[in-house]
Amino acid sequence: MSTYDVAVIGSGPGGYVAAIRCAQLGMKTAIIEKYSTLGGTCLNVGCIPSKALLDSSHHYEHAVKHFADHGIEIPGEVKINLEKMIARKQAVVDQTTGGVDFLMKKNNIEVYEGVGAFKDATHIDIAKADGTTETIEAKNTIIATGSKPSTLPFIKIDKKRVITSTEALKLKEVPKHMVIIGGGVIGLELGQVYRRLGAEVSVVEYMDRIIPGMDKALSRELQKVLKKQGVKFYTSHKVTEVKATAKQVTVTADDKKGNPVQFKGDYCLVSVGRRPYTDGLNAEAAGVKINERGQVEVNDHLQTNVPNIYAIGDVVKGAMLAHKAEEEGVFVAETLAGQKPHIDYNLIPGVVYTWPEVAAVGKTEEELKEAGVAYKSGQFSFRALGRSRASADLDGFVKILADEKTDEVLGVHMIGARCADIIAEAVTAMEFRASAEDISRMSHAHPTFTEAVKEAALAATDNRPLHM
Repeated sequence: MSTYDVAVIGSGPGGYVAAIRCAQLGMKTAIIEKYSTLGGTCLNVGCIPSKALLDSSHHYEHAVKHFADHGIEIPGEVKINLEKMIARKQAVVDQTTGGVDFLMKKNNIEVYEGVGAFKDATHIDIAKADGTTETIEAKNTIIATGSKPSTLPFIKIDKKRVITSTEALKLKEVPKHMVIIGGGVIGLELGQVYRRLGAEVSVVEYMDRIIPGMDKALSRELQKVLKKQGVKFYTSHKVTEVKATAKQVTVTADDKKGNPVQFKGDYCLVSVGRRPYTDGLNAEAAGVKINERGQVEVNDHLQTNVPNIYAIGDVVKGAMLAHKAEEEGVFVAETLAGQKPHIDYNLIPGVVYTWPEVAAVGKTEEELKEAGVAYKSGQFSFRALGRSRASADLDGFVKILADEKTDEVLGVHMIGARCADIIAEAVTAMEFRASAEDISRMSHAHPTFTEAVKEAALAATDNRPLHM
């Protein structure tokens, strides 16, 4: 029987990063993955493939709608080859997952393919595809089994007409009408992909706004921009029934007044969030507690009630984000090595990869109001930037929230071009507890989109943006 200092169950961003860091710190490490490729949801059917399709569909939309504005003339009709687009997406996935294979070999991490299940607190059975089982011993185990798409109790996912994000990434045709249940990140990103390619898209959301976990100003702006792009929104609608035939789906929902409304489409994307995945883990054999929400219970050190077993990522409490899982993977590895790592969960940024992109870190206005924190706000529109005009990316703004007395930055919320990258500036500033004035006094290259951050900081400091 092979023995390891650490065994990691699950090879998503949290799991494989944890394994790498453990190996870097001198621990003999194994990683167990049920699928034939490493990388988990993010690399295989999540972050990476969705971004590949977002980029491809963005190129198509530019060619059809905007190339002429730039003096680029294309003779004949611009056509979509969806099969080739999906194939390119898969090539990106294959290259990325292959990169994780390389990293495992480079760091001498033993990879086991199969379903990992606890035999007891220090032994793990690995059920392989050929029907055999291998058992390994691990002094410490990190549970990184991730999450799966959620659904509603009355919805049957047939993976043909009623689909999840996994199936939406490999459709063989552009839908005529895609009805999306849920106005969160995943639904909006995939909705924009297919809207660009010509589908009618209707988003049915239970809450009174889309991306409900983010600042209200971002919700309003994103909905406004996506409506301009042709996406239809039905907020404050409670879905009550989904019926599918061979070629059609009918979604029934109650509107805000309680009146039933029907949406008919050829595809229904169920995008109501994700649930922790512990199926087959046999956690009870190790004595590991799982709460009523299906999450593995952990303390502030990400340690379960069993001292040598830890859990990270989507399977524990907190935002289901790949980069949050990575931070937790490093945290546990360094904890096992006797170090004193730290994670500030308030400074884990959130991003929506639509175009314009949406990004945020820290507290929202709603959270500050609820907590009774006195704050000031500064906002600057991308439309006022020379760089935005040059690229015709005019939508959106940057908003900075700062403490009214100390001027410390408490939250940064932005929607616009390249915000997924720009948000790192805000995270850096907040990690060092910068004031709005600190940011306003930093030199920002001209012309860039990041100038909006400086201008918003000027607006928050003493309401003196230079270009508005």
